[in-house]
Amino acid sequence: MTGPEFEAALRHKIDSKTKPLGALGHIEDLAAAIARVQGSLAPRMRACQLTIFAGDHGLAREGVSAYPQEVTRQMLLNFLGGNAAANVFARSVGAALRVVDAGVAGPPVTHPDLLSRRLGDGTASSLAGPAMSAEACERALALGRELGADGAWDAVAFGEMGIANTSAAALVAHKLGPLPLEPLVGRGTGLDDPGLARKRAVLARAAARTPPRLFPEAALAEYAGFEMAMMAGAMLGAAAAGRIVLVDGFIAGAVALAALGLDPGVRPALVFAHRSAEPGHAEVLEALGARPLLDLGMRLGEGTGALLAWPLLRAAAAMLNEMASFESAGVSGPA
Repeated sequence: MTGPEFEAALRHKIDSKTKPLGALGHIEDLAAAIARVQGSLAPRMRACQLTIFAGDHGLAREGVSAYPQEVTRQMLLNFLGGNAAANVFARSVGAALRVVDAGVAGPPVTHPDLLSRRLGDGTASSLAGPAMSAEACERALALGRELGADGAWDAVAFGEMGIANTSAAALVAHKLGPLPLEPLVGRGTGLDDPGLARKRAVLARAAARTPPRLFPEAALAEYAGFEMAMMAGAMLGAAAAGRIVLVDGFIAGAVALAALGLDPGVRPALVFAHRSAEPGHAEVLEALGARPLLDLGMRLGEGTGALLAWPLLRAAAAMLNEMASFESAGVSGPA
């Protein structure tokens, strides 16, 4: 259900609730967005799933992170053990969680709860050449679309794990915006001043390999990780399936730039969950014209910020479905 009649009915339903016009602020906008995505004046918002995509980056070998590359694998096991922040937050807000190996370095991890969609033993270093082949990028997008569309979720969130992925996100956003590179480059996992200087120098050299602006597929192939390209596909698949997509922080924001470049029509499904403390996220949000729901000084990733926005989606749908109107409650409306 779409069109002027639907919009008029939606506006009337929101404005006739027992409140002053606009008194619930961004929650009203959120309720309208949910209704439009589902094409219903009584939308559902009962079930949410977080998918964490894990993958390694060859760029990590260039010293752009404060943590060694093996942390990706260790955190993958931590997710599977149910002990990471994303696991804790998912349990606390009643969201399901699954973990996908998109290309973690080392021998494949075997675990009954792990979804293996491995595209390689991590990507190549984008300092020397493309992070992945065009064929691998196309495959990652296709696998992501399948994962984004499966299940019966009202909302989905996508998280990531991959040492050096703030570097990859900065390069992707730089080429897609196009945005100046330096403001996009932050401390990531906690680089000191010399480490940050090294990271900036490495990324400047990597960026110089390619033209100032790239099409989304090319930007992902040249600079992204397998987990990022798969996430882009998942955003597209979920939006096509009529789901709200909770977009997490800096890395997910850079991926959203790519997803929107591939299909601008997915924009109504994207809800930007929070503003990351990673400085490049502000640049990405501005490029997207996005207003995030939360600003908590977080910069962890893993989809943690997206999970914390899930209760707001539920509240917005409940407002639309359960809150009385002036007429039904017998309350006098505005004069």
